[in-house]
Amino acid sequence: MEYWKALLFVGLLCMLGEGLAECGRGLSASESGACDDDDECREELCGNDTVCINTYGSFHCHCLEGYADVHRQVNFTHGQCKDINECRDHTDTCGHAANCTNLIGSYKCTCHVGYTDATSSLGNCTDIDECKEADKEDLCGKNGTCENRNGTYWCTCSKGYTNYGNDRTTCSKLDCDSFNGNGGPAPSLGGLADILFLMRNSCLALSDPSTAGDGKVLLKKLFTATEAILSPGHLDSSEDVSGLLVAVENAIMLIGPQLKDGRTKTTTTETDIEIAVQRGKTPPTGPIHLTNDNAALDTDWTTAAGMESYPGFALAALLSYKNLETTLNRSFDGLTGHEKDGVSPSFQISSKLVSVVVSNPSTQNLSSPVNITLRHLQDNVESAQLSYICAYWNESGAWSTDGCYQLQSTATHTVCTCQHLSSFAVLMALYDMEHTFGLQLVTKIGLTISLLCLVLCILTFKFCRSIQGTRTTIHLHLCVCLFMADLIFLAGISQTKPVGGCRFVAALLHYFFLGVFTWMLLEGVQLYRMVVLVFNASIGPLYLFLTGYGTPLLIVAISAIIRPNGYGTDHYCWLSLEHGLVWSFYSPVCFIIILNVFFFIITVWKLALKFTSLNPDLSKLHKIKAFTVTAIAQMCILGLMWVFGAFLFEEGTTVEAYIFTILNSLQGALVFIMHCLLSKQVRDEYAHFLSCVCTSQKKRYSDLSSTNPSSSQSQGSRSGQNTGESKI
Repeated sequence: MEYWKALLFVGLLCMLGEGLAECGRGLSASESGACDDDDECREELCGNDTVCINTYGSFHCHCLEGYADVHRQVNFTHGQCKDINECRDHTDTCGHAANCTNLIGSYKCTCHVGYTDATSSLGNCTDIDECKEADKEDLCGKNGTCENRNGTYWCTCSKGYTNYGNDRTTCSKLDCDSFNGNGGPAPSLGGLADILFLMRNSCLALSDPSTAGDGKVLLKKLFTATEAILSPGHLDSSEDVSGLLVAVENAIMLIGPQLKDGRTKTTTTETDIEIAVQRGKTPPTGPIHLTNDNAALDTDWTTAAGMESYPGFALAALLSYKNLETTLNRSFDGLTGHEKDGVSPSFQISSKLVSVVVSNPSTQNLSSPVNITLRHLQDNVESAQLSYICAYWNESGAWSTDGCYQLQSTATHTVCTCQHLSSFAVLMALYDMEHTFGLQLVTKIGLTISLLCLVLCILTFKFCRSIQGTRTTIHLHLCVCLFMADLIFLAGISQTKPVGGCRFVAALLHYFFLGVFTWMLLEGVQLYRMVVLVFNASIGPLYLFLTGYGTPLLIVAISAIIRPNGYGTDHYCWLSLEHGLVWSFYSPVCFIIILNVFFFIITVWKLALKFTSLNPDLSKLHKIKAFTVTAIAQMCILGLMWVFGAFLFEEGTTVEAYIFTILNSLQGALVFIMHCLLSKQVRDEYAHFLSCVCTSQKKRYSDLSSTNPSSSQSQGSRSGQNTGESKI
């Protein structure tokens, strides 16, 4: 039974195989028994990016345009289409004047700048004649000739004009005459002629279109020459400083457009500079931030470029001078309107000197202010006695604050905002309000008291016969010198105008204060001789006068010959600290104090030995001891006074000024107390003088009464009434 079932199944399979063999693959039998074609494309057998083509009994796939079979077959039944990169496979797809951009299944052609903006196939990008289509003056300026080139154009500038090597930039006028030095920089300034010669030749060379300047090389040469000028001792006047600032400013304006990089930084031992340049057909916009170790500049490209005709570039530069502030610590006469409580301040530079250069031809009234952050030389917080102001170096060679204001100030930095950049030098000035009304009052009262005491001392030492001697002569002339010094100090220390008068006052103060110390030295020598020498202890008058008045005169004469301009400053009629002239005072003072200390030590030591001797003359020794104590006290007060005086004349505070004034006032009172009131001989003389004055007054009163009868009668009647008084 099973055998017959298997045989039947095989028979059915054979019948089915015969049916399939009759129609074949891709065909199917219809009801009528015919073999019809199957449409395989309905089943999407080809996939994406293809076209399915049905054939009788089969089909094949064809890639869309821009695609190709991965097996590089045109027609296929089993495969995959991928994008064709026309830009890579066909290098001339868009031609030499266009850029090819591959797309999925396609590509795009974009013409180069200077050609028509076509986005089609090869050969459609043609050159644009900019010289015809655009206004020639907009392209090259009135003094430039436009020449069309394949895909671009060139500007050829007339003589005296340049585009700084940028062929498609407007021609700008060259101002080579600014480097002649006529009427500007001081010809006496060594090294400045080299800068002017270098810049003038570079300026003239720019007129030749075939000459391409190297901005970096020229910038390096500029600051190499500038370093020689900025070395110590070369800049001695305001005219020299103005000449250098103007020359460097003009040089940066010439070099900046020749720099290839957008930002250029250069650092030397004397300068720090950062230059930013932008180029283009339209004026640039956006913020500008330039910085170095001493300053920072914040502005914008609209301010740097200006609102006038745009030359095709914009420039901004920040230049910091590292060691120029000491040279510029003067010329403060133009700084007015900064009084506080009716007192005019003194000024001092408190930052590095900074120059700001922009390509804007109109810097007298900027469209928006520039902000400059300056670092202080020393960290000081603003107080009632200390303020910061923003100033600039003007064309006349002096400091000015017009159009510059303090925006913000801390202990370390001050932010200045300025509406103009006339000299392109901005700095910060520090002034100290030490001269208050109270200090002026103390000065006048204290010195007046000192002068009165010195007058009494002079009269005492001159006419008191019981104390006459070498030591009294020394005291007399010490008081004369101190009296003259205090009188001149009170009357003329602040009278800085006229300059000649101020220098004369400073020379007199130098002479008489040196005289005080010289006579103080003679007192130390005399005490030494009184203790050490037994015989001939006195110093001859001729030697006293030659030493006491001749030595100061010699020092002042030599100082005046060497540094005549060192007498008198902008704030005081005293010795200037700029070139060390003040040491012609402090050096002798220090030498005298050291020498006197030596004499006093020997004197005290000898006194101690004599006190322990067998038969000491105690009265004489006690007298010399008193003399020594007063001399030491006098030296300490006078020396301490000039310690504070050193700070007062430079950058002292109100406290130091008060201490100096009080100690100066104590000089006359100290001499009067120690040498007059504490001396028994002088007190006896005073008592004798007063008794004589009182007796003389009584005698005159008695003579007057005897000649007046009514007085006599009234006196007699009073005597009769009071017998006790008549007896006295």
